[in-house]
Amino acid sequence: MEELVKALDSELEYVRHEFIGEMINIHVASTRKEPRCPYCGFASERVHSHYERRFKDLPIQGIKVEIVIKNRKMFCLNKECSHKTFAESFECLAFKGKRSRRLTEEILKIALEVSSVTASKLLRKGIAEVGKSTICDLLKKTGIRSEKGRSEKSLHR
Repeated sequence: MEELVKALDSELEYVRHEFIGEMINIHVASTRKEPRCPYCGFASERVHSHYERRFKDLPIQGIKVEIVIKNRKMFCLNKECSHKTFAESFECLAFKGKRSRRLTEEILKIALEVSSVTASKLLRKGIAEVGKSTICDLLKKTGIRSEKGRSEKSLHR
């Protein structure tokens, strides 16, 4: 399991996992000694608080995966920084993201081939619970449109 977590982000370590219904929750923790403030770049080892952060990832052996991080909120030690605190961030996850970057890429790959309704149905079967509006939002954010999506829009006008 440690190798799977390291493939997600090299600065995370496996803590434990648990099966809940048809899903596996993988608990992880950061290995960073001094996370950097995303606003000014200063390193900090002063912890403000902890909170639980959850996000979806690609399935393992057809089982849906949720990653659970005991995330740290840190004090920024730079007196000139406009932020007094910041939350630790990770490469595998967009700011305030609910899905790993690799899951988002998989969703977009499928959404480019079929309509958003069909993509949603395909994804729900074994990859992730994703609605058609979420798929449309992801396509808008990336500026990508599938050929199927264009033809769907012209039918609705």
